[in-house]
Amino acid sequence: MIVLPTEYVLANARLIDPSQALDDLGWLRVRDGRVADLGVGTKSPGPMPTHDLAGLIICPGLIDIHVHLREPGHSNKETIETGSLAAAAGGFTAVCCMPNTSPPLDTPALVAWVIGQGNNVGVCRVMVAAAATRGRQGREPVNFAELKRAGAVAFTDDGDGIEDAGVARAVLEQVRNCDSVFMPHCEYKTVSHRGSMHPGDTARRLGVTTYDPRGEEDMLARDLDLVAETGARYHVAHISTARGVEMVRRAKVAGLPVTAEASPHHLLLCDQDVEGADGLPNPNRKMSPPLRSREDVAACVAGVIDGTIDCIATDHAPHTAHEKGGDFEAAPTGVIGLETSLACLAGELVSQQGFGWYQLVQRMSTAPAEILRQGGGTLRVDAPADLTVIDPNLHWHIDPEKFRSRSRNTPFAGWPVSCKAVGSVCAGNLSFVDPSLGLRLESR
Repeated sequence: MIVLPTEYVLANARLIDPSQALDDLGWLRVRDGRVADLGVGTKSPGPMPTHDLAGLIICPGLIDIHVHLREPGHSNKETIETGSLAAAAGGFTAVCCMPNTSPPLDTPALVAWVIGQGNNVGVCRVMVAAAATRGRQGREPVNFAELKRAGAVAFTDDGDGIEDAGVARAVLEQVRNCDSVFMPHCEYKTVSHRGSMHPGDTARRLGVTTYDPRGEEDMLARDLDLVAETGARYHVAHISTARGVEMVRRAKVAGLPVTAEASPHHLLLCDQDVEGADGLPNPNRKMSPPLRSREDVAACVAGVIDGTIDCIATDHAPHTAHEKGGDFEAAPTGVIGLETSLACLAGELVSQQGFGWYQLVQRMSTAPAEILRQGGGTLRVDAPADLTVIDPNLHWHIDPEKFRSRSRNTPFAGWPVSCKAVGSVCAGNLSFVDPSLGLRLESR
């Protein structure tokens, strides 16, 4: 185990910090868990422990605002500890967990318990998006002010849409009144039919029930009208269709307080990828919303590149091998992504015209911090030293058996990737270090 001193310097790295419009070779000094100083160039301050990180990137710690840590109730799939370890291994120094646990996170005591467990683990910062309605039943709004005082940073009934328009309006009004943000799962299940796949040739060939995209889009359209009326901050979770992206684009032009996220699987895979090499649908590529058409994928990628989609969030959703190992239709929805998202996304997006590491860091760190308004996403002096160290040229293959997550249900098993988060620093302390970085930290 490598323990860093209370004061040290990371030198000769590429510093990327969109919050300061910074992208240059430089050094960063950490003291007592905070950023003490930073500068451009190869000359760094001394005398103090200095680590040469030439060829690597240092950026603000990555932040994932949509994860499922499964506790309380489903610790056989993930725990706050294993989820935190997985997050750190993927370069994340903060995560926001969803409330669809058992029982749901709809009381101050449960919100405080999750935050406390995260603090006890101490590997990354664990935030909570509390339920928006009691029991996540979509009928009665929670006490928003009370839950916010307990530490909730956002509200959502993730996994289910709020189908009653009157309840949705009341939720948005109370979110506005307590100055928080609503993060809906947009889905009219009477329209989506709770299907397993996007409608198309692949679904027809495989004989799989289909999820009508209008189930997602119609609720988004309704909610955007309510946002225009209430002025509440509204963050679209896991957007997946071209029409949805265009609705968000128009809402932003109209000046509405709307942001959106896309998940790695909706940016990198399409409905045709559900079919496995054996000709059967792959349960590890079943999620909600489902993988969409190639046209939808292209629209989501374009939305990320032009900023219509503000950030990327994994929707890390662990399930057991037993649950995901059988029939596709019977398998639960959801895939994991904390340990793979940075590498997979960089391989596909950083090569896009006008989109580089600076933009990816902005979508995975600075923008998520701005959406939640909880700090982070910056290397500014006196900010907590939450840092991600990235090797942009480290080639490896994704092997689920090496995950720190308790679950293995990744859609990216076996993918060759060419970069890696090799270090995560939370409040100045190493929470994850890849062996390649460990050798450099040990030798000064």
